[in-house]
Amino acid sequence: MTTFAGRETAAPTTASFIELDEQWSTHNYHPLPVVIAEASGATVTDVEGKDYLDFLSGYSALNFGHRHPDLIAAAVSQLGRVTLTSRAFHHDQLGLFCRELAELTGTELVLPMNSGAEAVESAVKIARKWAHRVKGVPDGTAEIIVAGSNFHGRTTTIVSFSTDETARADFGPFTPGFVTVKYGDAAALRDAITPRTAAVLLEPVQGEAGVIVPPEGYFADVRAACDEHGVLLIADEIQSGLARTGTVLALDHEGVRADVYTLGKALGGGILPVSAVVGRRDVLGVLKPGEHGSTFGGNPLACAVGRAVVKLLKTGEFQQRSAELGAHLHDRLTALIGNGLSEVRGRGLWAGIDIAPGGPEGRAASEALATRGVLCKETHERTLRVAPPLVITRAELDRGIDAIAEVIRP
Repeated sequence: MTTFAGRETAAPTTASFIELDEQWSTHNYHPLPVVIAEASGATVTDVEGKDYLDFLSGYSALNFGHRHPDLIAAAVSQLGRVTLTSRAFHHDQLGLFCRELAELTGTELVLPMNSGAEAVESAVKIARKWAHRVKGVPDGTAEIIVAGSNFHGRTTTIVSFSTDETARADFGPFTPGFVTVKYGDAAALRDAITPRTAAVLLEPVQGEAGVIVPPEGYFADVRAACDEHGVLLIADEIQSGLARTGTVLALDHEGVRADVYTLGKALGGGILPVSAVVGRRDVLGVLKPGEHGSTFGGNPLACAVGRAVVKLLKTGEFQQRSAELGAHLHDRLTALIGNGLSEVRGRGLWAGIDIAPGGPEGRAASEALATRGVLCKETHERTLRVAPPLVITRAELDRGIDAIAEVIRP
């Protein structure tokens, strides 16, 4: 017997932990029936001692795997010094973090925040102020063009321009000032630009939509339209960035530079929430003291971990691993088209795979994979997202792909 949840009971089990979650936590997620207690690298272990391959990586927050030793060391060292000062004072990690992140991304100024949604909200505010103060758009009339099937977060403003009715239903009234066009349709985007347009906000690869890669030349056309009309291009790299696709930034594949990027997820090393808006000095520089802020944004602990993440990325090792293992991943998954899969999309160590008619739906496939020791997650009814940590070995990757092939086989 042991003490659990304030009472004498048998040793806790998967079912008992899930019962606690169901009783006490808000039901805004529908997780798989797995209760993780430990993790290392690409492997997680549940409360009953069963190991699983992590094929989701916290939606790319765990690009460097669970508890990467360099990141843990940076966090532990900083925990012994100072964790929070607020931005009322300077601290010795902020400037270094901002400089190193700007150098890594080829940008000029950094605004540290916490969550990815905060970074996007911050970019929206910056774009609007830039439009009013620099472009001359009348205050309160600036518009931002977004793409259908986007995912940028779940705050009230962000769901205002979502096309996912599950994300929107019952959360109105919604924030105005957004124009939606079809993702990948550069002509439609160009036609939507008006003198009121402040910015275009796009994901270089649409993750939540099913890892949708844009048509070749799309971003070059978008960049040209933005330049022609004096419009900012904002790239949401929160899920696609920091080596997930084989380059530091996914937009690098297009040979295009954005004016502003939003970063998050992997920037915190899977340890704590860290996000940032990075971009041109003349754009981010429109913010003045008192106009925007965050108690925890740019805190010493976040900056120390973020600096360790940047250091890992500067070696190029993780970009190379993503590119090489990603090629193997896509070769093997593409070979399953016609034998359980109908389509494979993605870049680097990131894929969206559509299960062919006659096969299991996404949720059932995810549950079947879990019984085989592979943790993956569906998006929409028949699509799985595959995004293992970049530290995964080729043998581990093959084991996970073999499990997918078994589950989706007609």
